[in-house]
Amino acid sequence: MTPRALDDAERQGWLRLARTESVGPVTFTHLIGRFGTATRALAALPDLARRGGRAGPLNMPSVEAITAELAAGELIGARLIAACEPDFPYPLAVLDAPPPILWVLGDAAHLQRKMVAVVGARSASAAGRQFARTLAAGLGEAGYAVVSGMARGIDAAAHQGALPFGTIAVLAGGVDDVYPPDNAALYDALKVQGCIVSERAIGHGARAADFPRRNRIISGLSLGVVVVEAELKSGSLITARLAGEQGREVFAVPGSPLDPRSRGANDLIRQGATLVEDAEDVLRVLDAQPTVRAPEPTAFHHQSPGDDPETDAVRDAVEAALSPTPTSLDEIARAAGAPISVVLACLAELSVAGRAELLAGGLAARA
Repeated sequence: MTPRALDDAERQGWLRLARTESVGPVTFTHLIGRFGTATRALAALPDLARRGGRAGPLNMPSVEAITAELAAGELIGARLIAACEPDFPYPLAVLDAPPPILWVLGDAAHLQRKMVAVVGARSASAAGRQFARTLAAGLGEAGYAVVSGMARGIDAAAHQGALPFGTIAVLAGGVDDVYPPDNAALYDALKVQGCIVSERAIGHGARAADFPRRNRIISGLSLGVVVVEAELKSGSLITARLAGEQGREVFAVPGSPLDPRSRGANDLIRQGATLVEDAEDVLRVLDAQPTVRAPEPTAFHHQSPGDDPETDAVRDAVEAALSPTPTSLDEIARAAGAPISVVLACLAELSVAGRAELLAGGLAARA
């Protein structure tokens, strides 16, 4: 996306498009690239949904609802940053499909620093929590902003250790959703000594489906992710997997094989994650890495709403090539016998209609 500041009308359009049903980050990025502005994309959406085979009306938030969300953010002192704006954090901007918008509460300047994530078990051991505090303090002292999810256990300990140096909490709910409630004092400190980030609406309470998206932002902001304690099936391992997919470094702190909370981290080391015994182990790797840069600007290709004979001719073949298993756009294009650009346009229509899902990494699946 071409870096640019948004005026009030286009900012409202970005938020409304991001809040529209069936418009995920990949579809959002495609629509902005195709139509040039959120305002034009919103005008085209009903027609795209119809062409994609949607039976009922598309659920789009009203202008009044978006105005109310912007007012609620202003009331608590939060700031909305769009993915195309210069202040949007670079590491997120280079993702295949960045979150379209972020609400930020606190000092947004921390998002321009070098960042590293420290995550782990909610039911952490006392030793694990102490290690996370010490590790985060060492990373903060070395100039890194520590990112975590403000959960109980390792997350909270990492924030506490990094508070004197500035730390970033990514929430699954809105930036005003203090969860868990027993971290209220930490939340208040983060607003002053760091910042709180979320892509969810002001007033949104965290749900189970929100946490994977929260984890993608944690890893996406960071040059690397350190897992301190984690069971074999845990959100921390999802964050580590996402970090690997995003080209970030993965670190893990070893633990006793007798403790289930160490099995996830030990398994990461077995798979090639860097073993961590202190902050120097992390700094040695990250300090040698080049700084993540913003993506090169790409030109917009404005297209007026209306029927497109090319997509009409191959849409059924594109949909037939989809399966519940994510499939590459190249494979879909070969099966449909159509250029990638036309296939992507068809998939955007099917996605808005709720019949397909555009995924990061050049993949798509049947919804």
